[in-house]
Amino acid sequence: MQFAMFRRVAAIGAVSALTFAGIGAATTGPAWAASSKVSVVHGIPGTPVDVYVNGKKTLDNFQPGDVAGPLTLPEGTYDIALTKPGEAVDKAILTVDDAAVPGGANISLAAHLSADGKPRITPFVNDVSKVDAGEARLIVRHTAAAPAVDVRAGGKPVFEDLTNPKEAKADVAAGMVKADVVLAGTDTVAIGPADLNLREGTATIVYAIGSAQDKNLELVAQTVTGLHSAPGGVPSGTGGQAGTGVDTWWYVLAGAGVLLLLGGGARVATARTGRR
Repeated sequence: MQFAMFRRVAAIGAVSALTFAGIGAATTGPAWAASSKVSVVHGIPGTPVDVYVNGKKTLDNFQPGDVAGPLTLPEGTYDIALTKPGEAVDKAILTVDDAAVPGGANISLAAHLSADGKPRITPFVNDVSKVDAGEARLIVRHTAAAPAVDVRAGGKPVFEDLTNPKEAKADVAAGMVKADVVLAGTDTVAIGPADLNLREGTATIVYAIGSAQDKNLELVAQTVTGLHSAPGGVPSGTGGQAGTGVDTWWYVLAGAGVLLLLGGGARVATARTGRR
């Protein structure tokens, strides 16, 4: 059984397509409100989508494994919808209604499969706190239709018993790391090995996506920059090869450090199968 290898996705075209024309007028926040950095990760295999924000198409034919962003969105509330390419927004595969984006956040919105293979959208708030000199932050997110896994670096478990849709993170020495994903408590490799370049002052966020049953598991990564201890501006991330995370739909989830904030009135709509 072979699994797809790790890939870093450069989504420059997707980023340029994600210009939210007129989006500020559609938000509920005042014109002077602080903005947030928002990236989108597509982790649903075989399902290209169009992305709508507040009823406006912002991304055409967004492909599985791609990362777009970061976008700068004003504080406010947003309706997010994913449709099959060319379909109307009322036939959305997945929706998030009244998503509250606060000011000053750094978010990743992952469209992915649940543990039992159903499509869903999970928001992650990215940890952009400073790291010590000579260090980098590694964040691993389980967003695949697969059982619990261990993540190994150099053959040794770093994060253990990680389940969908949780995350684990650690600040580590910067440098190259050979990582793989194995079934929890075993040496059975599910994904990898892959070489990760953990650059000083960055956060590398690795997503396990796909389906174990369909044998299309792979890793997708984004990187958030600007985490050096010395002052260096607001961490923003880079699209694809690094992105910043998704939408900040305010939940607080305990376990494995997944911090999802869910603001007043925000809700994630029930995932529904797209109509063909």
